[in-house]
Amino acid sequence: MRIAQISPLFESVPPRLYGGTERVISYLTEELVRQGHDVTLFASGDSVTSAELVPCSPAALRLDPFVRDPHPHCMLLLDKVRQRAHEFDILHFHIDYFHFPVFRSIAARTVTTLHGRLDIPDLQPLHQAIDDMPLVGISNAQRKPMSHSNFVATIYHGIPFDLHQPTFKPGEGYLAFLGRICPEKRPDLAIQIARRCGIPLKIAAKVDKADECYFREIIVPLLDGPGVEYIGEINERTKTRFLGEAAALLFPIDWPEPFGLAMIESMACATPVLAFRCGSVPEIVDDDVTGFIVTSVDAAVEAMPQVLSLDRRRVRQRFEERFSATRMAADYTRVYRTLLAKLSRDIDNRRIAMAGRADPFIIAGAEVRSFVGFAGDTAT
Repeated sequence: MRIAQISPLFESVPPRLYGGTERVISYLTEELVRQGHDVTLFASGDSVTSAELVPCSPAALRLDPFVRDPHPHCMLLLDKVRQRAHEFDILHFHIDYFHFPVFRSIAARTVTTLHGRLDIPDLQPLHQAIDDMPLVGISNAQRKPMSHSNFVATIYHGIPFDLHQPTFKPGEGYLAFLGRICPEKRPDLAIQIARRCGIPLKIAAKVDKADECYFREIIVPLLDGPGVEYIGEINERTKTRFLGEAAALLFPIDWPEPFGLAMIESMACATPVLAFRCGSVPEIVDDDVTGFIVTSVDAAVEAMPQVLSLDRRRVRQRFEERFSATRMAADYTRVYRTLLAKLSRDIDNRRIAMAGRADPFIIAGAEVRSFVGFAGDTAT
């Protein structure tokens, strides 16, 4: 298949440091290329990919000191995709809903993965008004506030088998916190849990500008006490050792987490997860296999001995079964084929209905020949 992957421009693909969405886009793109598809990636110019790269900004917007307003750059991205839309069988968007009005006329050839939370009231009128864009959720919990929207699948994130090597006998024995420093991720609770358990905690996390006040006023004072080390943002190479040498990952979130990439990254390193029951957590963590799910700090402290006694080989095995990039790409390919098969049937039905008319048959600005041969295409 000829597939376009359209990424946000805030981070490169893959991101240099933190950036869950762009990291998943990279894993998906590379796996689709490996499986023989013709993939084009619309992303920032500093992205690295084996697909064809269409640079839509010189560099990641977050790291460009000259970027003040990201919206003009996003408009240029949409225009570049629009100009080449006829070249692809499927256009796969990862940019929230910004493309909906522009690409609604060819909705049948699009897939939109929603990576963020959907319990925001302002989204309701948009999804009610534009209800024909095929959507993919990244967890069932994420989809609940928009349960009547046009979701065609829930597809969990996946990462490459060989991205992180498992560590079955960690030597250092600390607890890990990975992600962002922000109120909803509750690093303060991670510190509290670790200190009550008497186990050192290492925090590898990014601080966004919006959360600098929270970090400075709430978290920094907690770092002065014993047993807590703040590392800052880390890259992919450092992440393997950071997670692998940890006794467990603490994930004490206090918000409806749409997915939680850190959880499966930890599992890939064979490290169990101790998480709070919010959002997608019950879908990702297999209780008493890859970790434990709790509802309070007291329960987390009580469960810690059980978490530390889990079989790390089973943790890694369950990751391989559920959260590989290979499985993720297969799930998306299945969605692509289902949508295109339906479109092909619709084209055939309309061709029959319009038989005998003199005008050429055109659907949504794309000629029928753009889709000829798809139904028999099983390799690419």
